[in-house]
Amino acid sequence: MLAILVIAQVMSVANANLIAVALPPLSADLDASGAQEQWIVDAYVLVLAALLVAGGVLSDRYGRRRAMLTGLTIFAAGSLACALAPSPEVLIAARVVQALGPPLILPASLAILTASVSDPLARARAIGVWGAGSGFGVAVGPLIGGAVVAGLGWRWAFGVNVPVALALAAATPLFIPDDRPARAAHRFDVRGALLVTAALGALVFGLIEGPARGWTSAEVLASFAVAAVTLLVFISAERRHPAPLVDLELVRRPVFAAANLAAATILFATLAVSVYISAFLQTFRELTPLETGLALLPLGGAVAVLAPVSGRLTAHVRPRTLIATGLLCAAVGALLLSRVGGADGPGDVWLALLLLGAGAGVALPPTTATAVSAVPSARTGMASAIHNAGRQVGATLGVAALGSIVVSHAAHGGAAAYADGLSVALVVTAGLLAAVAALTLRLIPRR
Repeated sequence: MLAILVIAQVMSVANANLIAVALPPLSADLDASGAQEQWIVDAYVLVLAALLVAGGVLSDRYGRRRAMLTGLTIFAAGSLACALAPSPEVLIAARVVQALGPPLILPASLAILTASVSDPLARARAIGVWGAGSGFGVAVGPLIGGAVVAGLGWRWAFGVNVPVALALAAATPLFIPDDRPARAAHRFDVRGALLVTAALGALVFGLIEGPARGWTSAEVLASFAVAAVTLLVFISAERRHPAPLVDLELVRRPVFAAANLAAATILFATLAVSVYISAFLQTFRELTPLETGLALLPLGGAVAVLAPVSGRLTAHVRPRTLIATGLLCAAVGALLLSRVGGADGPGDVWLALLLLGAGAGVALPPTTATAVSAVPSARTGMASAIHNAGRQVGATLGVAALGSIVVSHAAHGGAAAYADGLSVALVVTAGLLAAVAALTLRLIPRR
């Protein structure tokens, strides 16, 4: 069972960024414009972040195994459509369909894991392995994409998902117990689902488009305004609904808020570092996609090795200690990485990437365990959905905010200018990680 849940987690998360290494041959083959390239990557992240909360609630109401099966089937169909796409427009639409699967898969997988393992020590160990999937998926996405593109071509960067997703769907009824939730006393909060999806969608759109369109452009400012207004309407509607989509009392709890902020900050750092170090190595050091994926392996490898260890330690060590330690380790890695120069290569960044990955591996499992333990078992789908949505929003914010710093420096041209932008962005990242570590120690109690 654990293998099914972890593979589904890695597959869902890795597809957010493995496509980046396939863009050059894809664009040449389909004659995609620069804007279309942007949306081929961003359509997946936008839909994923916007629908995670609604997907979690649906899994609670209609069954987590059913949600897993539905999500895997949709994901396989969307991946097949991507692999066969004859034009950029069709590919962008197929990426939207593909992204409809993970909002059902991710919350259901964590909820199934939490409900199926009753022993606290075994649950902590299992959550540690599951938690490694998110950070590991982000880190190894370029490596997987590079290997597939080099060996089989860009269409297989999508096509490889089809047999994997179908195999997981076939195995799910065999190894995951069926759950039949009691009939809900109130109807599904459709209005809340639409409002939170609109708010998150508008926010993510602004964060994604800000660097390209300009942070003061009419489209970006309008998207942030829509996000703010829609969020206020959502809060008002949730307070009046008898069975709200999001338990606002839960969101206001300091422990839950701190755990989600810490996880979002880790993804803020790791995805942005993967994207911009990858771009630096391919553009200025002329590494191939596969070589770049290998250069980023210390980041993903550290997460994969240390997350299960951290999961086991969660049963014996205070979560606040593990979270703060991981955040500070990641901050040291980001600060060390900020010393990157225009002539540096993979050998100059591996130690910093290793420290950043180690921090992520230590911090992520206790953030997940803390978040899901803050709610009754019947609402773990909702809690994990909020947790995963927070991670995706954090990752998107990292790429957008740090990208604007990098791009503003890179406009001056050359490897040195790009490296200067990376340095400033990474110093900001290190400061944010350290600040959230301090906030974690303040908000999460010792017991």
